[in-house]
Amino acid sequence: MQLAGRVALVTGAGQRLGSAFARALAERGMALALHYNRSAEGAELVRDDIRRAGGRAEVLQADLTDAEAARALAGRAAAQLGGLDVLVNSAAVMHRLGFEETSVAQYDEILDLNLRSPFFVAQGAAPFLRKAGGRVVNIADLAGLEPWPGYAVHSVAKAGVVMLTKVMARALAPEVLVNAIAPGAVLVPDSYSDDERDRLAAGTPLKRLGTPADAINALLYLLEGGDFVTGDILVVDGGRLLR
Repeated sequence: MQLAGRVALVTGAGQRLGSAFARALAERGMALALHYNRSAEGAELVRDDIRRAGGRAEVLQADLTDAEAARALAGRAAAQLGGLDVLVNSAAVMHRLGFEETSVAQYDEILDLNLRSPFFVAQGAAPFLRKAGGRVVNIADLAGLEPWPGYAVHSVAKAGVVMLTKVMARALAPEVLVNAIAPGAVLVPDSYSDDERDRLAAGTPLKRLGTPADAINALLYLLEGGDFVTGDILVVDGGRLLR
């Protein structure tokens, strides 16, 4: 896919990897629909930077734990930017909660945003993406491929994103390619101490932490180069899954 001149919707674009993905796609000449829920300042900063560089960007607020708001988001993006070619499902939360300490409310909050919302955002985007011959990239996590007891619900939700990616790839073929990226330690939580970061690096076969650029490169491959790839989970983790 040639990205210049096309339109992308990035959820969770006001912070962390979502912001990095949006900036990278704008640099490729895409028009950006920047979704946020509470991170208005971050999303507006990304929008303003894109516009200053001569690009097109709009911000869209939505609480994606509301399934109807999630389903409507793609239509709003297409109406503002004239269509939709790419969806990047990046919005998520990552709470450190063990299995036995997780409340019902916490379980629902994490599952609703991390798993249910990408389902319904993609469902709403499907007609636009079929028309465009578009692509979806879901952001999974290494936690969806191995059990993290300290992030129990997060692990369950991201495992669901892995299967959702495969289901969507079958359901939307042949018009739409659907893949996922499962990052490892490319952008660790801000709450991690230096000791925790050092332990992560030491436990990674490549003996270092990754960077957002590693996840961006995976995204660009799936959008620009992966013309015969669908239903795949591209792991970007420095080899941690091999342990």
